[in-house]
Amino acid sequence: MTRENEYTITGRVRFSEIDHSRRMTLPAIINYFQDSSIFHSESIGYGLEFLGKRNRAWVLSAWQIVIDRYPELGEEISVSTFASGFKGICGDRNFYMKDGHGETIAYANSLWVYMDIEKGCPAKPDAKEVEAYGVSEPLEMGASPRKIALPERMMEMPSFPVRKYHIDTNEHVNNCQYIQMAKELYEGEQVRQVRAEYKKSAVYNDMIVPRVGREDDRTVVELCSTQGQAFAAVEFKD
Repeated sequence: MTRENEYTITGRVRFSEIDHSRRMTLPAIINYFQDSSIFHSESIGYGLEFLGKRNRAWVLSAWQIVIDRYPELGEEISVSTFASGFKGICGDRNFYMKDGHGETIAYANSLWVYMDIEKGCPAKPDAKEVEAYGVSEPLEMGASPRKIALPERMMEMPSFPVRKYHIDTNEHVNNCQYIQMAKELYEGEQVRQVRAEYKKSAVYNDMIVPRVGREDDRTVVELCSTQGQAFAAVEFKD
């Protein structure tokens, strides 16, 4: 089903987007989702230039991602995205990826917060911006809490610094980079479900202190500052 307000990009799985299995990586899928949302905003006139002039940005607060199948090298794919709700300073956005046969192979829900970058605090988007996106019925993904409960036992792992390649246009660590950092500590076969909760923005030269806990069918990685403040928590299920 094509929704009235959705935006779609198409592509083909590139060599640079696969791993040793010749399948697209988890970060590549997330980057396709992120890119589609950026292009959607650009297409309606509310992209990076518009937001930058007003010191505004949509900042990701949470991800819920389900991957049914990782596409292989050379496959034709399409990625669609649409706004599924706005309330005050927050916006919900859905994504889905289809293969060349029209089958949905990955999909996601996300929560975003509209921010005044100069003041470092949330702001309410103008009505015209919200109207430009429109709103469509959300994907049926099942109820999943935004906050990620930590396992009782969390083990601290070796720390590392934020590098320049982790930083995005807002001068913060990009949301996908946190998931890449966390995935280094995941020992399962293949990630099928991901949830991410973003709490505090890390910047260049911050030290990241990972803490990992495993229970039942999930692995949770909390990425913290040296003072113990959480930047993000990521939950993986296979």
